[in-house]
Amino acid sequence: MKRWMGRWLMAVAVLHTAFGLVVFRAQWVQLVQAGLFDGVAGDATRGKAVWFVLFGIALLLFGLVVDAMEKVAAPMPAAVGTGMLILTLLGVLLMPGSGFWLVFPPAIAALVRARRGPAVAPA
Repeated sequence: MKRWMGRWLMAVAVLHTAFGLVVFRAQWVQLVQAGLFDGVAGDATRGKAVWFVLFGIALLLFGLVVDAMEKVAAPMPAAVGTGMLILTLLGVLLMPGSGFWLVFPPAIAALVRARRGPAVAPA
């Protein structure tokens, strides 16, 4: 079984986080100048910047876990693929102009792998 889903998710996460830091550069400067603690303080644009980057970091961590599972050929729980697919569908529905589309390939692959069952670990 080819190892790619976790790496795909990590690549999307790195791009997502980098994009968020560039696009919301002014907001990140404001947050640092405010001392970070309670730096959002009701500012919707700063909040958007923070959530954009935090979601990218969470996606990176998730990608690391998926990659570790792929590395040892661990069985992919169906809930992982289902959860990814539901989150992706919701993201595309709410924000069709976003990068959520990039999560469809690993979400579908995770469902397919869960259905196939455990693979033989690489030698």
